[in-house]
Amino acid sequence: MLISLTSIGVIGGGAWGTALANAAAVAGRDVVLWMRDAAQSERLQATRVNARYLPGIRLHDRVRATTSPDELYVAGAILLVTPAQTVRQTVERFSSVLAADAPLVVCAKGIERGTGRFLTDVATAIRPNAPVAILSGPSFAEDVARGLPTAVTLAAREAPVAAALAGALSGPTFRVYRGTDVRGVEIGGAAKNVLAIAAGIVQGRGLGESAKAALIARGFAELMRFARAYGGLPETLMGLSGLGDLILTCGSSQSRNFAFGERLGRGAAVAEASGSKLAEGAFTASVLVDLARAKAVDMPIAAAVAAVVAERLAIDEAIDALMTRPLRAEH
Repeated sequence: MLISLTSIGVIGGGAWGTALANAAAVAGRDVVLWMRDAAQSERLQATRVNARYLPGIRLHDRVRATTSPDELYVAGAILLVTPAQTVRQTVERFSSVLAADAPLVVCAKGIERGTGRFLTDVATAIRPNAPVAILSGPSFAEDVARGLPTAVTLAAREAPVAAALAGALSGPTFRVYRGTDVRGVEIGGAAKNVLAIAAGIVQGRGLGESAKAALIARGFAELMRFARAYGGLPETLMGLSGLGDLILTCGSSQSRNFAFGERLGRGAAVAEASGSKLAEGAFTASVLVDLARAKAVDMPIAAAVAAVVAERLAIDEAIDALMTRPLRAEH
């Protein structure tokens, strides 16, 4: 399959969408950045700074901001950079204006609530004749936008598609590794958000670095069990989109999920802790646990997070429950 990738479309003008638009432009692509808010799009086009999400970082000259979906038709590939729970409605909205064979790269990390479907499956069902890929890995938007060294993983079921997309997006400081394990990459990105909430709770509760290290290690074991049950490859989860992303998001308040958990650990109510920033793991937790139960996968940490977020269980009760589980062999 021949793919022309001189032009890239980005749907979503938040911090991550803007950062990926800059990365694609630095890699030599012409970029159309679609934004929902007309006033914000006009300001960005005029000032070249996304003051709301990435203040102080200049938009690359090869990026054009727009609110017209029709302008995305020229794009050889589309980066879908919207919240996980809006992927279905966004793909449905734009499918009629995108080039029929343009690959769609899902850049959200989550699982669809209500259906329990992975996001690439949602997109494929709507656009069955176009390749669908997933982009994930340890990456903060500000780091990418500033041109700081970052490495991520892009997976598509067709190896040539993955290679073409990874090559088109890679630049001097944004390195894109490629693969075909779509499910493994997708699970790593979704599950680590839930575990990052747990790590944040440990931090906010002041339980110490030893407790946080133990939680991350046992959480990673849960992630590996879940991935195996759903067809993900262990080597994928040991890479950037699994272990790499888990390390990043479980150790920094720059992570929205970690920060959300940290506020919970300090005593904030769920509504207060969420604030104005989206923590995808709060939406993913319950569906992740449901999918785990369907395959008889034991995920006590994820289950505890889901119960705390749903306000069915107090944090101290969740900690006691985890610490009093029967002792067992580690492996």
